[in-house]
Formats: sequence, structure tokens, C-alpha cells
Amino acid sequence: MYIPKHFKVTDIGEIRDFIQRNSFGTIVTAKEEKPIATHLPLELHKQGDEYYLTGHMARANPQWKTFEDHRVLVMHQGPHAYISSSWYKSENVPTWNYQAVHIYGTATLMSEQELQEDLKLLLKKYEQHRKKAALWEKFSPQTKKQIKGIVGLKVKVEEIQAAYKLSQNRNEEDYDHIIDHLNKEGDSQSLRLAEAMKARKTHLSTFPMKDV
Repeated sequence: MYIPKHFKVTDIGEIRDFIQRNSFGTIVTAKEEKPIATHLPLELHKQGDEYYLTGHMARANPQWKTFEDHRVLVMHQGPHAYISSSWYKSENVPTWNYQAVHIYGTATLMSEQELQEDLKLLLKKYEQHRKKAALWEKFSPQTKKQIKGIVGLKVKVEEIQAAYKLSQNRNEEDYDHIIDHLNKEGDSQSLRLAEAMKARKTHLSTFPMKDV
């Protein structure tokens, strides 16, 4: 992924939080040079000094059979929105702001026991706050048998590329105007992007006085 220096993120803690909030990713492999992609929830875990993404897909999905042949690419995307240059103090061209993380690694298949433990964690993350939580421990033996219909996967993280294109190359006045106008747009993507820009501003010590 092409990442200009203003937009590159390398803090693993920040990236981990981003994946936690935007866990629905896209895993890409290839079969006979044809790209194949599946959209699925993935969780990032640390084991010792190494990081892994875990998830599962339908056993009927042929993509899992390509895992051992190639490295995989996993993409996570955050909020994104159109940025009008009418929001700048001086004339310039419009652009698009976004957050994206690309992860390259090698994928292996989980054992059924590993998959079961991963499902327990996934259900706990999304269900524990609900009154009638659909947790693995509460499922009947018949429901648990549906695990036979999915395949668990584990991606060892080998390379991370993270881009937060959030107008860091604008001066502070323009940056604040963009946040204000995104809030006025009112749609969910613009509102989320405005929040991301506010949060990112706390990480910036200076703003360049011209675009690059």
C-alpha cells in the first residue's frame, strides 16, 4: 500500500486498537493467479513476541484451500469520506480521507479445539453485554455441531502497513474546518471520520503550512 510519510502509522498499540474497533476485514489470496477475497470478522492476538489474526469461514468456501500455497493479505478499513476543497482557506483540489491497515502473513488452519476456543472469545466479545447472551457454553450439543460447517484460520503477522489519511498535511486551521464540516455532513461515515481526526490531532505536534 502506498503511504505518504504524513499518513504512515507504526505504533502497534494504536494499530491493535484500530483492528479491535474495525475487526470486519477482507482476506485476499490467489488461485492460479486469480485473486480471491472473503469478508469476515478477524481478531488480533499476541502470543509471546508474535501477533496473529484469527477467524473462520464456511467450509464450503474454497478459499481456505489456498492458504498453504501463498502469503495472504488481510485488509481492515475504518471510516472514510469525501473532503471538499471548499473547506480549505486557499484554493486546492478535493480529496478522500480514510483509515486502512494491510497485514501480510502466512495462514494455517486451526484444529477443531482451537476453533472452539476462538469462537468462545469471539462470542464473549460481542455477546457478554446482552441480557440473553448467545455464548458457546450455553449452546446445545446440536447447535455446537454446526462447527463442522466452518474452518478456523490463523494468520501469523509478518508485515503491517497502516495508513491514516486524515488531512495531517493541512495547516491547523484547515484541519479544524474539515472536522467541523464533516460533523455538519451528518452521515455516519463523516461523523466517525471527524472523531478519528479529533483523536489523531492529539498525536500531532505540528501542522505543515502547505500541502505536499
